[in-house]
Amino acid sequence: MAAAIERIVVQATAKDKKAIAAKARRLGLPVSELMRRGAFEYQSREQDAELASLADAAKAAADRAAASIDDALAFIEASNRRIDAMQAKAARQPTRTRKVA
Repeated sequence: MAAAIERIVVQATAKDKKAIAAKARRLGLPVSELMRRGAFEYQSREQDAELASLADAAKAAADRAAASIDDALAFIEASNRRIDAMQAKAARQPTRTRKVA
């Protein structure tokens, strides 16, 4: 890890500072490392909403794809029934013989 060369001052209440320092001690981290990790892991509610919107769109697309697959399978099944019926009908008809002149 590169050596820290910049300082960021964070305003906090005395109560918040005490809680942050206690959490850092419990985790065995310097306060600065805890604050860095917290800052990098933070996601805003706006990002969560955007991700939820993308997830909803992906689910809708998957639902449409599943419905299309179901429609295609139903069409294939109906087509196979029609083919089977035509083959059965053809098998029931007597064969014609040709007269050779």
